[in-house]
Amino acid sequence: MVLFITILQLLFGLVVILAVLFQSGKSAGLSGAIGGVADTFMAKGKAKTFDAKLAKATKWIGAVFILLTLLLNILH
Repeated sequence: MVLFITILQLLFGLVVILAVLFQSGKSAGLSGAIGGVADTFMAKGKAKTFDAKLAKATKWIGAVFILLTLLLNILH
């Protein structure tokens, strides 16, 4: 049982790393601070973009990774 959970944790850890690496950068520097108003107006459909879906998936995969880590800690 512990071996199976350890393998799952390893796989979820690799998936989290890949999901974070595939995300685009969020910082836009000084130009992003000046043009921030236009960016929020144009970002109404942002929830449907690939980056938004990837960010949501990263949160869920990270949560599963943390739960597996806690479960392994309890089992040992």
